[in-house]
Amino acid sequence: MTLALGATAPDFEAETTEGPIKFHEWIGDSWAVLFSHPKSFTPVCTTELGYMARIEPEFERRGVKIIAISVDPVAANEGWSKDIEETQGFAPNYPIISDSDLKVAKLFEMLPAEIEGGSEGRTAADNQTVRNVFVIGPDKKIKLILVYPMTTGRNFD
Repeated sequence: MTLALGATAPDFEAETTEGPIKFHEWIGDSWAVLFSHPKSFTPVCTTELGYMARIEPEFERRGVKIIAISVDPVAANEGWSKDIEETQGFAPNYPIISDSDLKVAKLFEMLPAEIEGGSEGRTAADNQTVRNVFVIGPDKKIKLILVYPMTTGRNFD
């Protein structure tokens, strides 16, 4: 499957920092922004998650849910959330998907399907293609795909 504008976003079940979700059910009748990160505790990603926590009320005001993904286990992402709050002044007030089996990264074509194993032992450089933003409509169709290299931060304004 090749993801493209207008394609149905992959549905999945995953553990998050706010408990288990079924993605399409979680979206419900809202718009959603899914933004991805190659590893917990990476410096640029830490600033992005903190900034998104700060501006999340603006998304909520517009009926848009935000959700992040990191290829680390829940415990790592929970620890990262505390670090984000300490270093950025805002704790994530949205779920962070824990994709330690890389299932979601592969579903969204951020990593090749043939990569074996999970996130353990993989570095941010190994996962550098897990730097995407997907905007998904209430109809579960992909409306926007942005892909960034690790050297580029995102400006969510």
